[in-house]
Amino acid sequence: MDRHPRTETRGGDAAAGSGIDAPGTASTAEHVVETMTMAAALNRALADALAEDERVLVFGEDVGALGGVFRITDGLTARFGERRCFDTPLAESGIVGTAVGMAMNGLIPVVEMQFDAFALPAFEQVVSHVAKLGNRTRGDVRMPMVIRIPFGGGIGGVEHHCDSSEAYYAHTPGLTVVSPSNPQDAYSLLRAAIASPDPVIFMEPKKLYWSKGVVDTSITADLRRASVVREGSDVTLISYGPSVAVALEAAEALAAEGRSAQVVDVRTLTPFDDETVSNAVRGTGRAVVIAEAPGFASVASEIQARVFEQCFEVLEAPVRRVTGFDTPFASPKFEHWYLPDVDRVLDAVDSLHWEG
Repeated sequence: MDRHPRTETRGGDAAAGSGIDAPGTASTAEHVVETMTMAAALNRALADALAEDERVLVFGEDVGALGGVFRITDGLTARFGERRCFDTPLAESGIVGTAVGMAMNGLIPVVEMQFDAFALPAFEQVVSHVAKLGNRTRGDVRMPMVIRIPFGGGIGGVEHHCDSSEAYYAHTPGLTVVSPSNPQDAYSLLRAAIASPDPVIFMEPKKLYWSKGVVDTSITADLRRASVVREGSDVTLISYGPSVAVALEAAEALAAEGRSAQVVDVRTLTPFDDETVSNAVRGTGRAVVIAEAPGFASVASEIQARVFEQCFEVLEAPVRRVTGFDTPFASPKFEHWYLPDVDRVLDAVDSLHWEG
């Protein structure tokens, strides 16, 4: 028997006056197609989930009246009440531990870690309990929860505020790890994460919060699938989250040089979509992996290894990586040197044995 039956619902409106019912009631929100920021898309996804399932709760540091430091939860407490969206003490381990208890008792907690490195005090809860309870109980106790983590650089922040911690979670069996790169995926992937019966680590690229795009709230997402976001025939650029924009910009620059670059957005780091990535690389024979995190023992390293293993016979050149450096995150004045940029991607592409 499913301990956490779900109603498959999609679509909605997070804006004021959208028709969302009063707290404690469930409804099907309005389907809309609008241009909005990634921040607004995340806010809408949370509002729609709260409106459609009264078991969904949102909590974390300053997410209530303030609406979160990035305003992702703006207006949710006013709309749904302090029982559905509320502030917590500055105690990340306690936040996740509380979410574990809620999930074990049939609720669907969505928690916000204020910044990437702020989530590390909760790491023991995540690794020892969130990721393992399903396996520990042979599936009798599921963990339907989402841990939202703003991550990555590009905002002029410092260490603890701009780290890329995705490899820690991707290395932990039992967790689904997701990172959107555009407003549509932010909406659709967050709705899919909240609907999942198992725990999802939702890594949100801070520097893309104010990027804009069209969002259709009827579009659903599969947490197991990558996406080819630009077709090309000469080289495949593989990335996720904040670095997809760099890959797309590099593809434009390569087109001006007469090279056709394909771009794959991994979207879900684990489970990893080998099929889409391998098929893409098999079509071009060359690949570059782009990610902000330090390169050593990273998600980028894992992608590079999997492409080598599965596409070796068709590769025209070694798979390259363009990553952050193996150092603590740079100070604001130097982060533009730390983060992967178009020039570093073009240099990597140039090294892919084009002669002959």
